[in-house]
Amino acid sequence: MQLSDIHSLILQRINSGVLIVDADINLVYFNRFMESHSQLKSEDVIGQSLFDTFPDAPEKWLKRKIQSVLMLNSPAFSSWEQRQYVFKMRHARPVTTSSEFMAQDITFIPVCNQQSNEVEQVCIVIDDVTDVFFYQEKLKDTLAKLEQVSRMDGLTQVANRRFWEERFKIEFASAVRHQNPLSLIMFDMDKFKQVNDIYGHQGGDLVLVEATRLVQSMLRKEDLLGRYGGEEFGLILPNTGGKGALELAERIRKAFQVHPIKFKEHVIHATMSVGVCELDNNFKKYEDLVTRADLALYQSKRDGRNRTTLYRK
Repeated sequence: MQLSDIHSLILQRINSGVLIVDADINLVYFNRFMESHSQLKSEDVIGQSLFDTFPDAPEKWLKRKIQSVLMLNSPAFSSWEQRQYVFKMRHARPVTTSSEFMAQDITFIPVCNQQSNEVEQVCIVIDDVTDVFFYQEKLKDTLAKLEQVSRMDGLTQVANRRFWEERFKIEFASAVRHQNPLSLIMFDMDKFKQVNDIYGHQGGDLVLVEATRLVQSMLRKEDLLGRYGGEEFGLILPNTGGKGALELAERIRKAFQVHPIKFKEHVIHATMSVGVCELDNNFKKYEDLVTRADLALYQSKRDGRNRTTLYRK
């Protein structure tokens, strides 16, 4: 099928890529948009295989698409959300995205013989939707950051209490159901008010930040550290019994007491008191672990601070 001059003029000037292939998937038309973005000349590609012209195109998938249009005499469509691009071409949008290549919506249109009404060719229309792709990227990034903010304590960047408790409920239920060990470590800073009085709240904040950084560096991927309130923190240890939790708690306490915290011209030496509790068959809810780990922590305080206590009945 031959294009009329007016049809060719329109297709050359629209701001979409247009190429036409025959039943053998050889190119019979290649508009100016395609030349500009692919940096290929129409006279060099007409008569050539589409897949020789675009060797990076997904051949099997694209061939099935074209053949379905030829056989069924029905249009087909591909969205950038399914495949960011089919034809690897650089976009010309004044935006910065994670990809230098054009995001594409593609429509496959059957082109019929006017006499027999049989499909002889397929017109492929390529719309540059890089702007949509870019703003969807920004939206996903923003939503991911908002989700992280909703989970994290703003100062220490560990889990906030709400998220920590939600996870603790899940870990508690799983441990009870599968009869797996579970332990909890609760710790807080010793004489923290005194630290704030001497060094100000900036110094106190730095102590909390340094403490959480140190603890995080000593944890497994599945462990979860959270800020329970003020200067008190909770550490959930899945698949860990009391002995293992006590050993970890002692390593953390000893490492922190010798960890120098540099604040302006000062070096702050801080300590923590720690309480440990392991799951007991009599515990009905996760709060039972929190209560008993807190009792052990307060025992460490009463015994002189900078100590670790394992809760015992």
